[in-house]
Amino acid sequence: MKLKGRNKISPEFSMSSMTDIVFLLLIFFMLTANSPNALDLLLPKAKGKSTNTQNVSVTINRNLEYFVDSERINGEYIEIELKKALADKENPTIILRAEESVAIKEAVSVMDIANRNNYKVILAVRPN
Repeated sequence: MKLKGRNKISPEFSMSSMTDIVFLLLIFFMLTANSPNALDLLLPKAKGKSTNTQNVSVTINRNLEYFVDSERINGEYIEIELKKALADKENPTIILRAEESVAIKEAVSVMDIANRNNYKVILAVRPN
């Protein structure tokens, strides 16, 4: 008489726990890694409220380098890049991030471009 045991042990190895660990490590390293595209700016201080409405970010650093959404561009082509980026937006908004030591005429030139094209401009500042 042949008796079968009730407890069968499966010879298969489950990879689900291993993939969970790898996924968590991936998230950890993505969050802790330094972003090479991040711009280190010292913004001017001011009181004000922050808004979450942002279509395009224009950054001017102390070396008078212009960035549109962290992509470096020549200062002559800012208007063209902004028109491309804000072409299909309903309420086009520009966040202007000018470093503290940048001359006001550089920021005003971006504001003038926004005024000519009916874009809303928000000046980014650091809290007091």
